[in-house]
Amino acid sequence: MINRKHILTHSFSRIRQILPLKWCILLTILSFQFSIFNFQLSIASAQESATAYNFLRLPVSAHVAAVGGDNITLTDDDATLIFHNPALINGVSDKTINLNFMTYMEGAKTASAAFVKGAGDRATWGVTGQYMDYGTLKQTNEYNEDLGTFTARDWTIGGTFAYALTNTLSGGITARFISSHIAGYNSMAVGVDLGLNYYDDVSLWSISAVARNLGGQVKAYDDEFERIPFDLQLGVSKQLKGAPLRFHATMSRLTDWSEGFGHHFAIGADVLLSQNIYIAAGYNFRRAQQMKITDSEGSAAHGAGLSLGAGLSLERFKLHVAYGKYHVTTSSILINIAYAL
Repeated sequence: MINRKHILTHSFSRIRQILPLKWCILLTILSFQFSIFNFQLSIASAQESATAYNFLRLPVSAHVAAVGGDNITLTDDDATLIFHNPALINGVSDKTINLNFMTYMEGAKTASAAFVKGAGDRATWGVTGQYMDYGTLKQTNEYNEDLGTFTARDWTIGGTFAYALTNTLSGGITARFISSHIAGYNSMAVGVDLGLNYYDDVSLWSISAVARNLGGQVKAYDDEFERIPFDLQLGVSKQLKGAPLRFHATMSRLTDWSEGFGHHFAIGADVLLSQNIYIAAGYNFRRAQQMKITDSEGSAAHGAGLSLGAGLSLERFKLHVAYGKYHVTTSSILINIAYAL
């Protein structure tokens, strides 16, 4: 009888002997991404309300937030891009430490941090942490009787590795541990992000593909396990030659077509005032649709979907600020600070 497992193992070993290490890494990333994507695709049609840990959908990078809230193709020296596409950290300065803060709905705040370190000529690694505090909430029973208060919080820690496969193509992977705590109860999950980025510094095109939050819960609040917010994304950025303008378009949630085609898009643009300063604006069609409020006068998004931001990038110090709306009750401010040691 033919031993298929032996044949596959032998074939992969032969490939590793023939191909350079960088192509073996690329093949591993692609095969792993394809196999897990097939599994996720079969269950990804559920709505966002059916997934846990939705704080992972919020932007961490103020620059990403400014150009629409979903972006995987920025190639700047910005450590916060590690949260959006692991392949992008190859362009980050060695030994960069990054701190982030974001206001959310009333009483809730989120913070995060990252550290990025080069490893040889083509590799980069990083570690990250995120924390969401929902504040103190009122606890009642089914009769609306006051039972006091409770707290709720989410957090995650992760590690990232990226490798420059060629001068224009990079791949990256992030693995993270996720935990949620509500009133003395907790759940846990593991997730993986896989990313590829193609950037040509001559034509100034940047093209990326990312599979975010592959994985699932390992401990549920009760006997019913929940999905984590898987998101398949494709994106492109183009800077105009001879002009200080850069345009971005990103498609997200490409496994969920319950909404219209246009709702998958986030678009944005940068005005590069100098090598160190930019201003940016963007629009997220899904967010604008989801946050529409209907009253006697009709429905309106009240600014949801629109985002603005600016950034200062010096040799060692970087500051980015953005404005956006991610909850119907309030607007949010994101602040990123980074320093290369």
